[in-house]
Amino acid sequence: MPFSLQELENSANATIDFHMDQGKIYSQTIQNKPLLKAFQGINKTFPGGKDLLTIRVKGEYDDDIEGWEGDDEVDYSNPADIKQASYQYKRIHKGIKVTYDELQKNGISINETVTGTGESNHSKSEKIQLANLLDDKIESMMEGRSRGFNNMFWRDGTQDSSLVPGVKSFITRDPTASLIVGGIDQSSNDWWRNYVDLNISTASPSNSTISQTIQKGMRQMAKRGNPKHKFFAGSDFLDALEKEMRANGTYTQSGWADKGAIDFSVSDAAFKGSILTYDPTLDDEGESKYFYTIDCNTIYPMYMDGEKNKKHSPARPASKYVLYRAVTDVLGMVCRQRNTSGVFSIA
Repeated sequence: MPFSLQELENSANATIDFHMDQGKIYSQTIQNKPLLKAFQGINKTFPGGKDLLTIRVKGEYDDDIEGWEGDDEVDYSNPADIKQASYQYKRIHKGIKVTYDELQKNGISINETVTGTGESNHSKSEKIQLANLLDDKIESMMEGRSRGFNNMFWRDGTQDSSLVPGVKSFITRDPTASLIVGGIDQSSNDWWRNYVDLNISTASPSNSTISQTIQKGMRQMAKRGNPKHKFFAGSDFLDALEKEMRANGTYTQSGWADKGAIDFSVSDAAFKGSILTYDPTLDDEGESKYFYTIDCNTIYPMYMDGEKNKKHSPARPASKYVLYRAVTDVLGMVCRQRNTSGVFSIA
């Protein structure tokens, strides 16, 4: 028997919910997205009606002090050092459509009348065909949305002005260059710069050049504030760091004569207990030699209240036999401090 339109819409909504709740899929090309996962867990909200997301920042202080005695004259300063960083928020859409002829080619008929036949009269094959078709369509939508968000959060926004500028708009390779970030010129405000150390030598793993360079940089980033770092690295960077670990560490406590199988792997690289996570997106973006340290206390997404993962079920227009489904978000990325985050790379 034909499915009613309400049954079809309910099935589509249930399938979206299933994939939003991390439904099981068996795609062969889905990569881990650790940055996206991290940002999904730390996002904040803002009320509607604002034109820009604004953060007040300050990096300059008058440190002149005076000694005096008797009736010496002293000076009084009038500080005016607050600056305002501002960021645009964007509206993001991902949607799919299912045409009636696609359904019919899969043996699925739709009855749009108010008295459409109940689901209990459908055969098992019809139910399975509908479930398979919707699952494939919506899985493609949700994974495509996930990939799009992941790329957006990594990139600097120059690829598409309608999307939100991501991490690389705040963590740049040349923080001394003339560049406006959040409305503040980084070239004339040295406190409004991220840490950077590029082209680290990998010539002598036994010298621990990479690990020592990271240690030095992390100390500088920890000078100000209380950073909550997440670490993301490309494959070549991790390969080089693991060579250092092998060159300077041991494989087993009992040596090569261990009675069991000898595990020649090394543990995941970590700094003060936080793992340097491999992010495949860096390889895809041509940055396999890079390592980003992101202070998630100061760089994070902000969603408009009630506008995160918002599901839409547009009515079918009279002129088209199509079922539509969409998910939208209204958000921006903000950065309230740059000198606690940084980027490294190997030569």
